[in-house]
Amino acid sequence: MACASEQEKYQQWLAQINQVCGSFAARPLAGPFLGELETSYARSLKLSTVTAAGVNLFRTRQEIKTSNDAWFYTVFQLEGNATLEQDDKQIVIEAGDITLIDASRPCSIYWHDKSRQISLLLPRQILEQQCRFQEVSCAHKLSRTLPTVQLSYRLLQESMDNAQLSDMESEAALEAMVCLLRPAFQQRETAPPRKERQFQNVLSLIDSHIQSEALRPEWIATESGMSVRSLYRMFADKGLVVAQYIKNRRLDLCAQVLRATGDDEKLAGIGYSWGFADHSHFSTAFKQRFGVSPGEYRKRYR
Repeated sequence: MACASEQEKYQQWLAQINQVCGSFAARPLAGPFLGELETSYARSLKLSTVTAAGVNLFRTRQEIKTSNDAWFYTVFQLEGNATLEQDDKQIVIEAGDITLIDASRPCSIYWHDKSRQISLLLPRQILEQQCRFQEVSCAHKLSRTLPTVQLSYRLLQESMDNAQLSDMESEAALEAMVCLLRPAFQQRETAPPRKERQFQNVLSLIDSHIQSEALRPEWIATESGMSVRSLYRMFADKGLVVAQYIKNRRLDLCAQVLRATGDDEKLAGIGYSWGFADHSHFSTAFKQRFGVSPGEYRKRYR
């Protein structure tokens, strides 16, 4: 990469990547460099189309510290091939394949020859809720021969081509893609370990009593036959806090109700029915999670 103009293109491309996709570092590989980036936002669908050759893009702990890690990158390979690494795993994906990369962990992508791929930002909360916080398999090649992969490609393409897509429809498309790919993303275990079964039982207990005022860590621990300290440790192992999980679960259910009810349903009543006795607290917590107030959220889906 001796040519000054090529070096400038390389730096400009890397700056674009850092602005749109989060903090990455890069190094040149053998052969001519090619780097292009196109961005597209279809409401909840935030994606980038990367065309590259002769470059290695990577993300270390240093880059992760200075970037938002609340995402997974869902990579749809369009042309050529790319080598991806994460968690001591290395895969090569070809046109039509899909893989998942966790933005919170180091990763590396190699483009030796011309390659083109779409990177769809998948919010961590959507995947974790859909997978019930079970481990998801990253840097795992989902072959283009799988019917669910083919359907996901079709859904992505139709969503990108539809300029009239509403917030509700784009969010539904994102969740539908997760539902389609979830079985392949989740690690295959014939029998989950005892701790995992216990965790899933606790989540079910929370869901079945989510509207109860008695739903507190102490009550959950007693009902589950463990100490409060063990309960906290169980959630901490998943990167969660018990009280925060309960609050977010209630807010997610409130959001479902807001999408389905008319303006005659009082906001304070909706919050109260899901465990928020104080409307001001409910409104503040809702805005922190979804970026808008409950009233604005309902208007968006009208």
